[in-house]
This record gives sequence, C-alpha cells and structure tokens, in this order.
Amino acid sequence: MPIESINPATGEKIAEYPEMTAEEVAAIVGRAHDAWRDWRTRPMDDRAALMRKAGALLEERKEKYAALMTAEMGKPIVQARAEVDKCAWVCRFYADEAPRFLAREAVSTDATTSYVAYQPLGLVLAVMPWNFPLWQVFRFAAPALMAGNGGLLKHASNVYGCALAIEEVFRDAGFPEHIFRTLVIGSSKVADVIADSRVAAVTLTGSTPAGKAVAAAAGRALKKTVLELGGSDPYVVLEDADLEQAMGACLTGRLLNTGQSCIAAKRWIVVERVYEEFCAAVTSAMAAQRFGDPMDETIDLGAMARADLRDELHDQVTRSVAAGATCLTGGEIPEGPGAFYPATLLANVVPGMPAYDEEMFGPVASLIRVADEAEAIRVANDTPFGLGAAVFTADTTRGERIARWELEAGCCFVNDFVRSDPRLPFGGVKESGYGRELGPFGIREFVNVKTVYVR
Repeated sequence: MPIESINPATGEKIAEYPEMTAEEVAAIVGRAHDAWRDWRTRPMDDRAALMRKAGALLEERKEKYAALMTAEMGKPIVQARAEVDKCAWVCRFYADEAPRFLAREAVSTDATTSYVAYQPLGLVLAVMPWNFPLWQVFRFAAPALMAGNGGLLKHASNVYGCALAIEEVFRDAGFPEHIFRTLVIGSSKVADVIADSRVAAVTLTGSTPAGKAVAAAAGRALKKTVLELGGSDPYVVLEDADLEQAMGACLTGRLLNTGQSCIAAKRWIVVERVYEEFCAAVTSAMAAQRFGDPMDETIDLGAMARADLRDELHDQVTRSVAAGATCLTGGEIPEGPGAFYPATLLANVVPGMPAYDEEMFGPVASLIRVADEAEAIRVANDTPFGLGAAVFTADTTRGERIARWELEAGCCFVNDFVRSDPRLPFGGVKESGYGRELGPFGIREFVNVKTVYVR
C-alpha cells in the first residue's frame, strides 16, 4: 500500500509514495554503507564545504521547502520559513565548529604519546517525527555527517515529501549520492533496519512509547541510541515575576507550531499572590489567538498535523473538564474542514486529570495554582517527563538556583521560553529520553571515543 500525504488544513491528498520492499531497503543500506567507507576518510575541510553548500541551498529554496512543510503538516508559513533558516544555521554551525569539537585531545600519561581521538561509528538510522519535519532531521544530520557518519532517515509517514527534499538538499550540495538516504517505510519495518549489521546506531525523536520500542530493538542488537521523547514542560511564575514577560513567554512556548512541540509550555504553574492577575490577562490573550489557513501570514495557529491527533487532544480536554477542570477559553472543535483546534486554557487542573498527568500535544495549556515557590517546584517535578522547564522571577540569582538545582529537566530557562539552539546541548531526563543533540555533546554521541597510547 502506498503511503499518503494529506494536507491537514483541507483534507486533500497531496501525494502518495510507494512503500519500499525489504529488498529495496537492504539495497539502499548497502549502498549507503559503501559510500560511508569513503566518506569517513574525507578531510574535515571537504565535509565542511559541502555542509556550507547545503545551508546555502536551504536558504535559496526557503519558500519551496517552507510551503512543503505547511502543506504536509499544517505549520504556519511564517514559522515554516523560520524553520528552514534554523536548518541552514545548524549546517553552518557544524561546518565551522566540528573541527574543534572533534580535535584530538592530548592526555599526559606514562606513554610517549597518548590522546583521545574521535572517529565515526558508521550509518546512523534516524527515526524522526512530523512536527518539525526539517529541523529535527538537520539537527541530527549536520553533526552526524560532519563527524564522518552516514545517515538513513525513516521519517514520519505524513511528511515523506519533506524527507525526500532533505535527501535532495544533500545530494544537490555535492555530498556522495548515497551518504544520506530516505527509507520510505512504515514503523513496523524499523526494527529490521536496526537489526541490520551495517547500521551502527539509532537516534529517535518522538513519543515515549516509540522510544521504548526503538531502545528495545537497539538493545537486542547492542547499538548506541539517542532518544528525545515526550515532555510536559512546566513554566513556573513566581510572585516577583514580570507578568507581561512571563505571559508572553508562556503563550509563545505553548502555541508555537500550533502547540505541537515536545518542549512546549504545557503546564503554567503560578503562585497564589499573582494567580488572578495572570489568569485574567492570559485568558484574554489566549482567546485572541486566531487559527486558520496556515498559508495566511496573519494567523497565529495553523492546522494540527492530522485529524486523529486533533480528536485525541480534544478527548483529553473533554476528560479533564469532566474530572473538574474549568475551560476558560477554547475547548471546542470548530465546524468545517481541516484539523483545526482553538487555543484552549484549562484551569483548576489537579492530579488525576489528563491535563495534569499526560502530554497534551496541541494548543492546550494547563493553569495550576500553587501557594509558593516550594509547592511550585514540587508540582513542576511531579511528572514522568523531564525535557524542558522555565522559571520567571525578577531575582535572576533565585531563578538560576531553581533552574540549576531544583527543576528536573534537561533544558532549564530563566525568564524565557524553552527552545533548542545549535550552540547548546538539547535533551531530557526521566521518560523524556537520554543522550544529547546539538552543541559539542551532540556531535560526540555517534563517534568512537578512542584512546591511543604510544610508548
């Protein structure tokens, strides 16, 4: 059966892609492995020149690739253009910094010479999600290819146009033809690819259940994994916070990409002293958010990626309200075509509700009232997830203490919304996964950290 791409804003079919057979997949893996044997020996400067060309092509083709993302998964077009720019940035960043990140490191021992060297592992299989269909891939691919690895991409089934476009970028930039390939397959075939002896490692961005399945398959084959999984990020608003600044960060952090982000600001935890003021202002701001045609540059929210995901989100909202939550705005599926959902704010959220216990992957925020800082930290950490977190306070020393020592997350921000940055490591703890992407740590995840000792 072919894999179909459906425009979530209209319900119309965009394209269909024949699923590859096991024989076709094996042949692609073989050609990629052969290409890697040469690629791993290419000088770093040669790799960097090609990576810079890839970044330049992304900028040249920004409108084309942005429109493709918007058509395939409903991303607002303005945000889609920004995503292409960010991909170009990560290409340039690793082209510039990879030689430093992977430079030989001398170590003083009893040897005549001893040092640490970083060498590529081989082919890295990336199992990627639909929500940032270019960025999620390039943030793995740029460091992996600069380190001398090859890449195999199993993208989400609703964004195979984007997957093939990424392959096109690397090919047109002059990379070896098979060093980065897309596998058009369903999720059921991923374990077979992981088991292939020519695949050295796996990286996945996606749900916690998907991460557990991939980790189990990789564990059976003793292969390195990096997992960036779900999140239920807390944003803590303390009594001395600049409420306008905090509200702006909460709105941006929750509604960016129509709320479909693992590091979205999903739980707003506000201390009693400023709760009513914050609640009134943010309710009004949420109610003013406009959804509609994602090609319209004036809208705030596009379509959700699929109708079934929109319906699952609405079910979580409905069950939360049935359990006692108050819907302050939104919370109704609009009439008409398209997988749209309004900005929705739930108050009186407590444990036992989906809005408290589960990841809400869409434009829905949970507003939680707490007595003080101590209770805010306890509630923030009362989740199986640990990807991102933020705290808002006029006392930056206090905020830094909370971010560094108190909040259980891989990325903690003070007075700003959580986001990824090529210069900083990105990843989580607990059920949000393990390993790191980006920064120097990201490029070192898929290398052999080799000791060389000469006497």
